[in-house]
Amino acid sequence: MRFPIIPPLASPVAIMPYTVTPTTLPDVLILEPRVFEDPRGFFYESYNARDFLQATGIDCVFVQDNHSRSQRGVLRGLHYQIEHPQGKLVRASHGEVYDIAVDLRRSSPHFGQWAGVVLSAQNRRQLWIPPGFAHGFLVLSESAEFLYKTTDYWYPEHERILRWDDSRIGIPWPLDGAPILAAKDAAAPFLDQAETFV
Repeated sequence: MRFPIIPPLASPVAIMPYTVTPTTLPDVLILEPRVFEDPRGFFYESYNARDFLQATGIDCVFVQDNHSRSQRGVLRGLHYQIEHPQGKLVRASHGEVYDIAVDLRRSSPHFGQWAGVVLSAQNRRQLWIPPGFAHGFLVLSESAEFLYKTTDYWYPEHERILRWDDSRIGIPWPLDGAPILAAKDAAAPFLDQAETFV
């Protein structure tokens, strides 16, 4: 069966697919998708390669999608890959998290600085975290499901972790008591001992 070829519109209508807002770290971006709601519910495109490029100017290819579920008080991070560094586009599909990015590029004027954003199923925000940053999140709701697209594959031999409570970085995690941590996250090095990027 042959499908008809439909010529493009002579004057395509430009609709901004995302609202893009820089965080305190200019390379880390908050994306808010255009949502269509009616009495039946809602619909939105959580990712569209063409629209992502148009809205952000970032030309990248995502090669892996990850999905995690965590309970309240779980803190995952701060993770990065020292080789095959990953750009990440992250969001919460259920619940609410406090999401963090830390600039680990020594050539950056923002080296060692962090940006934090609440991501939730209700606000539908996404966060773009470029390669060269550590990433982590704290679950604020009873549970949360977290989705993220990555620009490179996971290489466990290149995975590195930055200590979540490094006083030099000074992230004010909204904790009510001690977080629930993986053993490897609890034992992570501080910034002055961590491997970083050029």
